[in-house]
Amino acid sequence: MDDYRSAPAPASSAARTRPPERGSGIPLGRLLGVPIYLAPSWLLLAALITLTYGQFLTSRRELSLTTGLAVGFGFVVCLLVSVLLHELGHAITSRQSGIGVSGITLEMLGGYTEMEREAPRPGVELFVSLAGPVVSLLLGLAAGAAAVVLPAGGIAETFAFQLALSNIVVAVFNALPGLPLDGGRALQALVWKLSGDPNLGRRVAGWSGRLVAVATAVTAVALFAQGVLNGYFGLVFTLLVSITMWVGAGQAIRHGKVAASLPPFNARELARPVVPVAADTPLAEAERIAADLHQHLAVVDGAGAMLGFVHGASARAVPPERRPWVPVGDVTRRLDEHHVLPGDLRGTDLLHAIRDDPGGDYLVVTGEDVHGVLRGAELLSLVETRRSDDRPTRRNRT
Repeated sequence: MDDYRSAPAPASSAARTRPPERGSGIPLGRLLGVPIYLAPSWLLLAALITLTYGQFLTSRRELSLTTGLAVGFGFVVCLLVSVLLHELGHAITSRQSGIGVSGITLEMLGGYTEMEREAPRPGVELFVSLAGPVVSLLLGLAAGAAAVVLPAGGIAETFAFQLALSNIVVAVFNALPGLPLDGGRALQALVWKLSGDPNLGRRVAGWSGRLVAVATAVTAVALFAQGVLNGYFGLVFTLLVSITMWVGAGQAIRHGKVAASLPPFNARELARPVVPVAADTPLAEAERIAADLHQHLAVVDGAGAMLGFVHGASARAVPPERRPWVPVGDVTRRLDEHHVLPGDLRGTDLLHAIRDDPGGDYLVVTGEDVHGVLRGAELLSLVETRRSDDRPTRRNRT
């Protein structure tokens, strides 16, 4: 172990693999320790479904508008719970597989579970990806069984049947082999297993996702033209799903290309060694030590605990004649939990960890053992160099 100590590492890797602040969303609390968020877009869908389903019941069941809307809102709540249980299936299996979970967000087109890191093996990817559709299928079968035993022709039977149909459709549609659907992640795992390349699996599943998106849109238009899909709401909603799938598939393809260009090293192997200097060391003396040893400076306090790294711009701003009198601690960029990385972090997880401050310096540790400093700018430069090397070269014929 080095003769100085690292700053306390974060309790979990959430801050290292995702931004420290989440996007827009209404916090609903925690379920099984997982933060749950509700996207504002869901409120729009809830209003539309409540109104549409309520009017359907009012016209078909001769209910008052108030009663119809109340039943419609109850149906929306059941759909929300169904989506939440679907995502909890992903979250629980992720935790069982050693993949942390940052949270679950419920939105207009469904929901998503935010993982803290990529699946380490194709079998884990397959296990996690299929958990959600299995939960939806079980919910659909349970609601279908309830519809069978409930009095025929009643509102409760209609309610249970619609809920069963919704969950079964969600299960089947999500199992289609294309990203960003769960079936796409299963396809990615299969290609990964056969080829040994997770990035190839991601690209194949992304292109398959684009095909599924086009097929979904074409099918929706055909069903609408034949009168099978009644009303513009279903058509517009399905086309919106298709567009979202196309965009998500494109992101998966780009993600696969970028990930393929990442250096095959972990943070520990990319870290540069550092030499500790006390915070009260004159800046001029600290710069002399760094120049003599050709190492980066790690500023420590009197007890030997890490404070941070010398901030280059601040150090250069100090006039040469004042550097013998300015303590290096005055030009130190203090470490926080988001600038401490585990030594085994690699690939896209490593890129996610630095994306909030890509030009920053990061302390690389394993437990209390300090491996060195990883400079975000150097990592991005290395990635760009590898991507440039992978691009085909055009040769002019003479």
